[in-house]
Amino acid sequence: MVRAEFLRIQLRVTEINRGGGSMASYRAIIAERLRRVFAPKTLGQRGEAAAARFLKRLGYKIVARGERDKQGELDLVAVDGRTVVFVEVKTRRSADAGHPVEAVDPIKQRRLTRLAVTFLKRRGLLDESARFDIVAVTWPADERKPTIEHFPNAFEAVGKREFFS
Repeated sequence: MVRAEFLRIQLRVTEINRGGGSMASYRAIIAERLRRVFAPKTLGQRGEAAAARFLKRLGYKIVARGERDKQGELDLVAVDGRTVVFVEVKTRRSADAGHPVEAVDPIKQRRLTRLAVTFLKRRGLLDESARFDIVAVTWPADERKPTIEHFPNAFEAVGKREFFS
């Protein structure tokens, strides 16, 4: 990420130098890029990073993060032994609004199922076993480390025809 951002900055600096851009515009571009690279992470991003570290310690291999599609996003995709694991990460400051797992309702489960099937189809992995895990991260504002709960095989694939279309 940082390397790619650095290369974009170099490219922009080269464009400025060729076009006779001013040093002020060069500094503005550098400052803007640095702000973007080193911006504080959102609670959700911090939670996903903590969940990935947690799963790695359990022996999972993280193969994708933030896998986007027009239908939505898969937070983490991991491999546990020979099983492809689709991990939904829910991060909250507290359980005041309910446990994070409660946010993964049947509608969300259906969407995750469609995303998972698309992921497996695109990679020719429909014959592999797969499951859905949920990682609940509770990270109070005054704490350095979150509380992480892992729910393996949290729900079954939901929907119709997804696996056979």
